[in-house]
Amino acid sequence: MTDLPGLSFRAALAAARKEDPHTHHTYDQPLTRHEIAAHYAARHAGIPATSSSRAEDIALYTRVTDASAGMPVVLGAFGDAERLRRWLPGLPRRVNGDTVSRLLAACQEPKHLESSPFPQVQRGADVDLGALPALWATERDAGPYLTTGLLYAHDPRTGRTATAVHRMLVRDRNQLVIWMLPSRRLLAMYHEAVERGERLPVSVNLGAPPAAMVASAVGSDFLPAGTSKTALAGALAGGPVTLAPAVSRPVPVFAESEIVLEGYFDGTTAPEALPGREVGHSLPEVLGYDGNAAESLPAITVTAVTSRDAPVFPAVIGPGREQSLILGLAGAVALGLSGAGGELLRDAHYSPAGGGMFLLVLQVRKSGPADDERVRAMAKDVLDRHRFAKVVVLVDEDVAPDSAEDVLWAVTTRADLSADALHFTGFPRVGLDPSQGEAWAAARGREATGSRTVVDATVPFALRERHARSFPGAAHG
Repeated sequence: MTDLPGLSFRAALAAARKEDPHTHHTYDQPLTRHEIAAHYAARHAGIPATSSSRAEDIALYTRVTDASAGMPVVLGAFGDAERLRRWLPGLPRRVNGDTVSRLLAACQEPKHLESSPFPQVQRGADVDLGALPALWATERDAGPYLTTGLLYAHDPRTGRTATAVHRMLVRDRNQLVIWMLPSRRLLAMYHEAVERGERLPVSVNLGAPPAAMVASAVGSDFLPAGTSKTALAGALAGGPVTLAPAVSRPVPVFAESEIVLEGYFDGTTAPEALPGREVGHSLPEVLGYDGNAAESLPAITVTAVTSRDAPVFPAVIGPGREQSLILGLAGAVALGLSGAGGELLRDAHYSPAGGGMFLLVLQVRKSGPADDERVRAMAKDVLDRHRFAKVVVLVDEDVAPDSAEDVLWAVTTRADLSADALHFTGFPRVGLDPSQGEAWAAARGREATGSRTVVDATVPFALRERHARSFPGAAHG
């Protein structure tokens, strides 16, 4: 076992308790899975789950009354950007071409164990996913969801792998249904295996290494050929992650996980609802609204559950700061990997207000009058390459891209929105965003289109000295 926080969720929690004990809370009162989510949202959750602009504390709930496994639930672990940076020493403080190149140079391939390290094993008929304290965030949810399950898929035929986190409904004793992003490698691997009539083995890792969680959210298409997400996780953590063989399927598992579910896809599908219930809402989504459940989703048959001794069960409440930070930090790395911005890019920050995907602030460096137009072209290039970015705000080097107030100051004093808000159409609409939907467009009296906006909140190069800040200082990223 490792003591590096980036390589072990358990070590990360221990580090948080030691370094910031006032941000680590233990609640021993009996609570149901519905009540835990509501309790955390009321006391600790930040934007976009609530209107509070705060980093999220860690909360450990020790008595879950409607789950028989006896596992404590942990919320908030990923809810503080500075905490994550302490856990992930390789994560660039600023994201640009130079810092991402150094990150790639630090990649480390994973270590491999010869056998499973987990002392607790349930197989076959002994598997009962209903015993896990998977949260029902609201009474409207389709059921209990795994919200931090890092899925590792391995195709024995092709050797291809995929790692990603997706929402997974615990539908039955040994069945999960999963919603997969169409753009992710996992869905393509799933279809390839089903077309061949073969099973695709997977592991679902709960309490996986924090570095693997962040690396998993970096799109595979942005990684150089031959660079895996597990190697990228090693660069983030400052040491290699450890993989081990599963006990029931031919697939790796993250050896430092708290709990691992092993299973397979075989083309079976099921509605995103508990048996006997109508399809309605799914769960609270990353932008802060209830999601819509799907009529039919791929199903995972779980063949074994393994765990460490005395495991904890990590979860997020959906639209809290945790998911936004994981997506936003990974998204910024992906932007640097894509090469968008070139020498103009100083830093990139995805705001939690946009769920870590939709609101992007780009800090730029101008070196001549021609850059007034080049930075706008750069922003359009970013929109073309990064499909979820909806609003891009350009700021100068003296504006902190991760400070919402500083960015709003720049928008207020350095942009005339009638001229400096550039609108682009022809993009695909994103279903998570209600303002891009048919109903919203009809209510506004317009046609639904996939549009994007760039706000140029930079000082024209010729005026940079006249409109410098009165008290200049280095803007952090």
